[in-house]
Amino acid sequence: MAATKWAIDPTHSEIGFKVKHMMFTNVSGKFGTYDASITTEDDNFENAGIEFSADINSINTNNTDRDNHLKSGDFFDAENHPKLTFKATSFTKDGDDYELTGDLTLRGITKSVKFPAEFSGLMKDPWGNTKAGLNISSKINRKDWGLNWNSALETGGVLVGEEVKLNIELQLIKL
Repeated sequence: MAATKWAIDPTHSEIGFKVKHMMFTNVSGKFGTYDASITTEDDNFENAGIEFSADINSINTNNTDRDNHLKSGDFFDAENHPKLTFKATSFTKDGDDYELTGDLTLRGITKSVKFPAEFSGLMKDPWGNTKAGLNISSKINRKDWGLNWNSALETGGVLVGEEVKLNIELQLIKL
């Protein structure tokens, strides 16, 4: 079977995250500019080849000052590391569940990660295009990639949580 190529449909996809602020509420954000190269050998996406990148300068938390701080050397250091990248090493199926394993690079540091993934299957849109859906919902520790900045709170605790919750909704279009 020939390899099938897929692209992200940016109007129906979102690369989002949440981080605890002041230890009791979440701040949400997303990346507005991203790209992926995805190839599959079959319709269930098992062993799909996935390479993804996001532009750090496209980070948006709905607060310009915070976004600029995240782009600075205190966090992502966008000047020296303008992209977040992910390259899958496996995408495996176990019953109805999937696991996406690969190398995540942030701030020049690469770590192997495993993410549970949901594959929603294939569907034709009203214009005859074949679409596929993927959802990745997981957590990482930002300090594993050198995103260490924080500030102690007067009442105890810290301003920014270490755990980052990822929520990645992808609608893919068959090329």
